[in-house]
Amino acid sequence: MSCKKVYITTPIYYVNDIAHIGHAYTTIIADMLARYSRMVGLDTFFLTGTDEHGQKIEHSALAKGKTPQEYADEISLSFKNLWDDFDISYDKFIRTTDEAHKIGVQKAFIKMMEHGDIYKDVYKGHYCISCETFFPKSQLVDDEFCPECGRATIIVEEESYFFRLSKYQDKLLAWYAENPNSILPKSKRNEVIRFVEGGLEDLSITRTSFDWGVKLPSELNDPKHVMYVWLDALMNYLTALGYGTDEKNIGYWPARVHLIGKDILRFHAIYWPAFLMSLELPLPKHIAAHGWWTKDGVKMSKSKGNVVNPKEVADAYGLDNFRYFMLREVPFGGDGDFSQKALIDRINSDLGNDLGNLLNRLIGMSEKYFDGTVECDRVAQYYQDELNEVDASLDKLEPLLFEMQIHRYLEELWRPLSVANKAIDKYQPWTLMKESKEDEAMALNGLIAAILAKVAVMLAPVMPETAQKIALALGFTISYDSWNSLIVSKELPKPFKITKIPPLFPRIEEPLLGHPPSEPEEPVKTEKPKSSKESETGIALIGIDQFFQTSIKVGTVIKAEEVEGSKKLLLLQVDIAEEAPRQVVAGIKEWYSAESMLGTQVCIVANLKPAKLMGITSEGMILAARDAHGLSLIRPESHKVNGTKIG
Repeated sequence: MSCKKVYITTPIYYVNDIAHIGHAYTTIIADMLARYSRMVGLDTFFLTGTDEHGQKIEHSALAKGKTPQEYADEISLSFKNLWDDFDISYDKFIRTTDEAHKIGVQKAFIKMMEHGDIYKDVYKGHYCISCETFFPKSQLVDDEFCPECGRATIIVEEESYFFRLSKYQDKLLAWYAENPNSILPKSKRNEVIRFVEGGLEDLSITRTSFDWGVKLPSELNDPKHVMYVWLDALMNYLTALGYGTDEKNIGYWPARVHLIGKDILRFHAIYWPAFLMSLELPLPKHIAAHGWWTKDGVKMSKSKGNVVNPKEVADAYGLDNFRYFMLREVPFGGDGDFSQKALIDRINSDLGNDLGNLLNRLIGMSEKYFDGTVECDRVAQYYQDELNEVDASLDKLEPLLFEMQIHRYLEELWRPLSVANKAIDKYQPWTLMKESKEDEAMALNGLIAAILAKVAVMLAPVMPETAQKIALALGFTISYDSWNSLIVSKELPKPFKITKIPPLFPRIEEPLLGHPPSEPEEPVKTEKPKSSKESETGIALIGIDQFFQTSIKVGTVIKAEEVEGSKKLLLLQVDIAEEAPRQVVAGIKEWYSAESMLGTQVCIVANLKPAKLMGITSEGMILAARDAHGLSLIRPESHKVNGTKIG
């Protein structure tokens, strides 16, 4: 087992309010990286915590009739409790009010001063209380407003200690050039480079106008000063490892990944590396900045009442489902949008149809044909091509993870599930059993089990509880040993007796939080007399013979691609047990990707006259339902033989 040390951090969260979905997003990403690192045998230290000093906290506490410490204690505890509820696997929860942290920050201040990087002067400039940041006039909006949060700045003139940030401009630019992956995504790196190339001014790093902060070292005999909140806060990454006190964990430095939101990129990608250069310490490997989250396309704010509470979502939909959605929904670095519709679609489609239904099919086939026994010893004899395809996808995963291409990691991890679902429909175990090809059928069963086992291992960092449930059904546990055998050595599971477990992802039909948006109002219509064939509801009635004139069949999508030049159409080839698959043009691209349709079952109207859409012949119609929440395909609850009639 490898003993390489890995250090992963979240930002320490500012205690001006309780945790929201953005905090949860950052922390879940870090937790996933930490869980993966431990699983593959790396000596991992995962840090999170709270940032508790500054003028803004002092003001917030006063407004609530509390001392700053009382207020910080309350909010910090709410963060810690949430991460504990979410089973976040942190190794340390640091608070900037911890005594050891204060000592470490003071020692760093003295060392920077000894290196000639700190001097005393008078500062006059524009200060944003909300961002705890000074801005030169050239960066202000309309000569007054903060370029980050838009709030009005105040003019501050006071004695201050300064850090010689300008001294490190060229060194920073050299670091960015020599380490192209130091800031991820790379588009953010380019933003930082442009900012530094514009020129860096020395940074005011103490204040005298308020008291809630880390005091200067006593040997300086300057008690009216407290340290700039960002110098204090950024040092947490070192003090958490014992810098300046008990340095037994300092060997974890430098950080493999600092995870942050894009709004604090400048502090982490400019100030922090400069501080580290002054302290003569190695720089972090990666500073990874993610985007913001909106709700239903609208920026979240308390005044709008649309702030998403992550615990409410996780309690309603399941923690693992919430984790999967957050990591899969948006490319890292881009802004994401939370909606219950999107979450439900992910649960029902990716998780329910692709993963949960596959496990159900394996359990059903194992019990029906083999008395629950699963053997994989002949899989390679019959299905080597499928194994090769699965292993090729799994080999791509780790680099994607540490390049912060998490959505692509999950896309690639889902490909083996598609291989498995297609294999069942292609080779048809029920047909193999009828033809007395029991060895081949058992091998197919073993292939599905092997794929599910391998996927479960690589899914464990993302959905730890779900992965363990799958492993339980398949007779193994998620561990370094199972990762090493199934993923690294590409072995197949040993013979086992399958354990029947409840369905992992019961289908969700309606939003589980709050009230769904109301249906759009229909335009007022002039009432017309009802014909004899209309019911009291205004729906035309037909006889049963007319109904049975419509032929609706279950089929499996064996090929799917986008229609070039169309924003709405997918071109599907659907196997409904005819000589050739049916070609269907479906206007579902806004809700389903071509990739997500592969291997899934749909219901199609099979006796429609062929029609042309964008010059392409369509030989049927996919059944779907659409309302104010979007479109969902109508599918069988469990797998049906292709060509099965509905009605």
